[in-house]
Amino acid sequence: MPGPRYTSYPPATRFSDTYDADRLQELIQENKQSDRNLSLYCHIPFCESLCWFCGCTTVITSQHEEGTDYLNYLDREMSAFCKGGIGDRKVVQKHLGGGTPTFLRPDEIKRLGSILQRHFGETPDCEAGVEVDPRGLTQDHVSALWEAGFNRASMGVQDNNPKVQKAVHRIQPMDMTRASVDWLRETGFQSVNIDLIYGLPHQTETSFEKTLDEIIGLSPNRLAVFSYAHVPWIKPAQKILEQKNLPTPETKLNLLKLIIEKLTAEGYVYIGMDHFAKPEDELAIA
Repeated sequence: MPGPRYTSYPPATRFSDTYDADRLQELIQENKQSDRNLSLYCHIPFCESLCWFCGCTTVITSQHEEGTDYLNYLDREMSAFCKGGIGDRKVVQKHLGGGTPTFLRPDEIKRLGSILQRHFGETPDCEAGVEVDPRGLTQDHVSALWEAGFNRASMGVQDNNPKVQKAVHRIQPMDMTRASVDWLRETGFQSVNIDLIYGLPHQTETSFEKTLDEIIGLSPNRLAVFSYAHVPWIKPAQKILEQKNLPTPETKLNLLKLIIEKLTAEGYVYIGMDHFAKPEDELAIA
């Protein structure tokens, strides 16, 4: 059944074409009245290829110099916001999402970290999360993210089954995912989250249980297991999946039951809204 857009804030339903320089100034003036600390979200929209299930705001390109231009504009917008005055408020949370943030080259990631530090002060315990894509991630990316001040990571896997991966146009061998988790932990990242999606073409209870077993073997701190949202009137590429044996509503319900039973049996706490966490994780404690 339809539900709210809760995976980002503000949700996409709040975005508007009326946002311009004048509206930015209005927001700056409104924001100046607050003494609350800040949470920042930076969106890096670029991806080298389109995952056909994707509902995110993306720009598909192999031209990595577009990342440089984007950072230039991001720097300008932060400057415009901050010159209006944010007082002594500090950043307590920051998140780098996409798209694919690791589309940026390692030197560009370091530059983004410098831009953020120049414009905003942070609390010593600032939660700094980033989304990474194992398909293009390198150890240099991980080192650059750490140097830029990020200490938590989330990565999309969606499903490990090769048939499912081919159907959704996202090939990501398990060895690639495992290497990414290892690099993040060796570097010192406090938390690793893995995203899965149920309701994709060719998924069965048997095949998805195998994916769950493999991911549990990586011992992620958190898991987000999302229900696939089929909205081809918004994301036309999703029409491709209609030809690829999407699971029935009954199968999706059985998959959800499997996910909850499997993960809770393995010791994960079911937070709700598709999220699971280890008992010692701050999310579970909260």
